[in-house]
Amino acid sequence: MDNRPEQRGTQGPHHHHQTSNQTALLAGFLLITGFMIVEAVGGLLSNSLALLSDAGHMLSDSISLGLSFTALMVGSKIPANQTKTFGYRRFEILAALFNGVLLLVLSVWIIYEAFQRFSHPAPIHSGSMLVIAFIGLIVNIFVAWILSGGENKENLNVRSAFVHVLGDLLGSAGAIVAAVLIYLFGWEFADPLASLIVSAVIIRSGWQVLRDSINILMEGKPDNLDLEEIRNRICGVEGVISLHDMHIWTITSGFLSLSCHLIVADRTDRDRILNDVQHILSDYHLMHSTVQIEGTTFETCFSDCAHQKKNA
Repeated sequence: MDNRPEQRGTQGPHHHHQTSNQTALLAGFLLITGFMIVEAVGGLLSNSLALLSDAGHMLSDSISLGLSFTALMVGSKIPANQTKTFGYRRFEILAALFNGVLLLVLSVWIIYEAFQRFSHPAPIHSGSMLVIAFIGLIVNIFVAWILSGGENKENLNVRSAFVHVLGDLLGSAGAIVAAVLIYLFGWEFADPLASLIVSAVIIRSGWQVLRDSINILMEGKPDNLDLEEIRNRICGVEGVISLHDMHIWTITSGFLSLSCHLIVADRTDRDRILNDVQHILSDYHLMHSTVQIEGTTFETCFSDCAHQKKNA
């Protein structure tokens, strides 16, 4: 039996991404928190639900960004130990899960308040509402641009924070449109209507973040990987007789893992087989892998490749 240690990629790019993510999250946290206070005061003074709901969303953003920043700091700074051999990398997934739940709860609150406003309209100061919403739009565009500089497509935690800010951006845009309609036509129903539209977008985004977080915590296969394709390519390596017990999961965003057992022909160059398999896995960014190589005495009728080659 040949139990090879996992093959890791270089830490340089990963470390650079972590640093850029942390900088983006910290800058976003400071900007969002500062303007959230301004928008909350403005919403109270103008009596605008659209502004208040956007301020509430900004509060969740502030918590989200602060938690996301802390999660990345904890995951990258605290090393692995005897009880947590992967360190605290999963802390950022827990933060993303919390963010997804927060988005959904916030959406329910906005919807409830909007229907209350439909039943009991309240006078709104559209002028101050328009000014504050416009400033909020500029702030959110700037923060979204900052976060887009991070790895928001690969890092679930940064993506959840980015989604929060996009919801804010839409909230500010909706508040601007509502303020204009109220100012020009006196349509006060535009205020709760804008809140409902924004909450629908937030629900969709929150559900996606929540679903992806749960999939990672449940050790699910990443959606972008085709298990059968990877299995077939490994089985196609010269000297590989069969494959079994293959598992693919995500430790944290951008940290994919694989483990499998290979049964190889006798008197085969096992180092060459391992190198070929690792080359295949690198095409799928599966840089953290454990490949156990076994001789033909371990072959079973349940082995995947054996079954495939028998039917070929």
